[in-house]
Amino acid sequence: MTVTLPPDYHPRDDEPFMNEYQTEYFRQKLLRWRYELLRESDETLQHLQEGGLQEPDIADRAQAEADRSLELRTRDRARKLIAKIDAALLRIEDGSYGYCEETQEPIGIRRLDARPIATLSIEAQERHERLERTHRDE
Repeated sequence: MTVTLPPDYHPRDDEPFMNEYQTEYFRQKLLRWRYELLRESDETLQHLQEGGLQEPDIADRAQAEADRSLELRTRDRARKLIAKIDAALLRIEDGSYGYCEETQEPIGIRRLDARPIATLSIEAQERHERLERTHRDE
């Protein structure tokens, strides 16, 4: 069954959590984000393939290498983000999207709207970060 969202639809706290409209809203949001990351990745690949020219000046060559390195790190982060988006899309399919992996409580519309790949509620995320800091400080 396909749900058609009204053009101005935005999830609200006063409607049932992860109803058909909210689920479709987040599915579309994740797909748009994924598409944009893949498009940027294709542009980077084209740019890197075109960038085979040797710079005569050593400073220009160093800058070109630094730029390439930055682009590759950015693309690596995007690749990891795409994997998280794909995992979120799978959670939409299996019905677990929007619920905290630790507590199974709703993550919350505002948090999901800001970070659609979130897997933890704010409270669980804060607990996780406190534990990380504690272990890092030891």
